[in-house]
Amino acid sequence: MALTLYVDTARWRAHHKHVQEQFPGLVPVCKGNGYGFGHERLAEEATRLGSDVLAVGTTYEAARIKDFFGGDLLVLTPYRRGEEPVPLPDRVVRSVSSIDGVYGLVGARVVIEVMSSMKRHGISEQDLPQLHAAIENVRLEGFAIHLPLDRTDGSDAVEEVIGWMDRLRAARLPLHTMFVSHLKADELARLQQQFPQTRFRARIGTRLWLGDHEATEYRGAVLDVTRVAKGERFGYRQQKAASDGFLVVVAGGTSHGVGLEAPKALHGVMPRAKGVARAGLATVNRNLSPFVWSGKQRWFAEPPHMQVSILFVPSDAAEPKVGDELVAHLRHTTTQFDRILDR
Repeated sequence: MALTLYVDTARWRAHHKHVQEQFPGLVPVCKGNGYGFGHERLAEEATRLGSDVLAVGTTYEAARIKDFFGGDLLVLTPYRRGEEPVPLPDRVVRSVSSIDGVYGLVGARVVIEVMSSMKRHGISEQDLPQLHAAIENVRLEGFAIHLPLDRTDGSDAVEEVIGWMDRLRAARLPLHTMFVSHLKADELARLQQQFPQTRFRARIGTRLWLGDHEATEYRGAVLDVTRVAKGERFGYRQQKAASDGFLVVVAGGTSHGVGLEAPKALHGVMPRAKGVARAGLATVNRNLSPFVWSGKQRWFAEPPHMQVSILFVPSDAAEPKVGDELVAHLRHTTTQFDRILDR
């Protein structure tokens, strides 16, 4: 009995090909938990796509993935002096976001990140005059810019990239390759048309692996079902059942990521109102689970355990049976499955 990730493999891979056709020179991204699929699986899929470069989050991820992917590995986290040395092959390319970082990687293959409106990390316009000397002792693979997802000020992502292209060109720095993130296909095409001598390579993770929501589905197996009457006590904290119903033990707990949720940026009155309502219910121990039964998302009977969750299903719903599977609406990037099944 397990928490299973089901993959409609043909549909999933058809989506990969569609994204690859939209973004020539695509660089797949495999970081964190491998977007819910795992590093080994995504390395295999990147190889299937014919990718020559796979982007990873950290040097530790590069050390793990190097045995599964034979092409170049681009580490997205910028190099910092004093970081723990990790043995890596020459086909690993390091991102750098400071002049000091460039000087610290003598002889290495590097991609230099520029500071975007994200304001996360990157070299500034003021750093450019110092780059000429700094890049003499590294093998420059190109520049990179990581753009924000939302532009609430109405600014244009393409214009932001053009601004940096103009600055780099004015500084007489090599512009053979520019790695970009969070651009639309038509925006990438506009840039490629305006700068035909530069190869633009889109680094894409979420849109590539998770862009077709219908291609994947999590399901948790029912392990036990116990009938309870209103007022009957149950669970670790011996709470009382609010009504007659069933306690349903389903595979999937905190070790799988069930019950863990990343903060969301809320826009508009209705999403904020729903957020307030959820917070209010949580104060009286009413938390909606990600598991669905008989067409409805069911409530946790109590906080999820390490490997299972206990749900409350009211008596007016069909009684789940041991071995049934409940669809679970889980976030791929925070979920660890027991098994993955292609179908």
